[in-house]
Amino acid sequence: MKRVFATFFALAIAIGMLAQTYKLASDISFTAKTDAYARERLKLDVYYPENLAGCPVIVWFHGGGLEAGQKEIPEKLKQKGYVVVGANYRLLPRVTVDETLDDAAEAVAWVFRNIGRYGGDARKMVVTGHSAGGYLAMLLCLNKEWLGHYGMDADSVMLYVPFSGQAITHYNVRKMEGLSPLQPTIDRHAPLFWVRKDCPPLVLICGDRELELFGRYDENQYLTRMMKLAGHQQTYLYELDGHGHGGMVEPGFHILETHLLRMLGKEVNP
Repeated sequence: MKRVFATFFALAIAIGMLAQTYKLASDISFTAKTDAYARERLKLDVYYPENLAGCPVIVWFHGGGLEAGQKEIPEKLKQKGYVVVGANYRLLPRVTVDETLDDAAEAVAWVFRNIGRYGGDARKMVVTGHSAGGYLAMLLCLNKEWLGHYGMDADSVMLYVPFSGQAITHYNVRKMEGLSPLQPTIDRHAPLFWVRKDCPPLVLICGDRELELFGRYDENQYLTRMMKLAGHQQTYLYELDGHGHGGMVEPGFHILETHLLRMLGKEVNP
């Protein structure tokens, strides 16, 4: 009987969510930068439930090796009661990686200051993204300087969930320095460089170690080890067996939502 009731309750919630109306606000400029490329590129979309308040907020940075890609609202995050933000950033090699990171920080700062207008609660924010987007999320989490430039504390973000991000210096940053993608480098542009014990929970999700891009799982495994040695016990690592670099994204959303709901003190459906 308990199982039947739980199933009925979950179905009722799902029906309620589907009945909720959602809107999309597109191409919102989030930058104070004035150069032409920044004005063209630095825009975001906000997907939000109409007439709700206090909703969890998910900021999603797209992938594309830091040199390609467009802002997106992942389908798996729609109609769930979340406010979802898909943000662009300027791309290599037209800008430096420092400028790209600054763009990502500026986008998150905009969300902190403005998301209440769309029913979002900035205290319930998740910063996430896939591949290059995961790399940006890692660095915003671990190197507090980026958000600090905008008067924001990286530790005010509730949860960081990088999907298949590089823990060493990104391969396209190394390419701009004349290095091979298989030449490992750990410098100030590597999340590993900024290991610290006092950041919010960090959930690292990767595909199968034998199928991932450029040893991505192994980098994340080492980052997990170093974070825990530094004293950060809320670093979590997931390997999605049988899924490659692109295929790991869809099943990864279940892990993101599981951790988000736990942070909110809500019941999790395994």
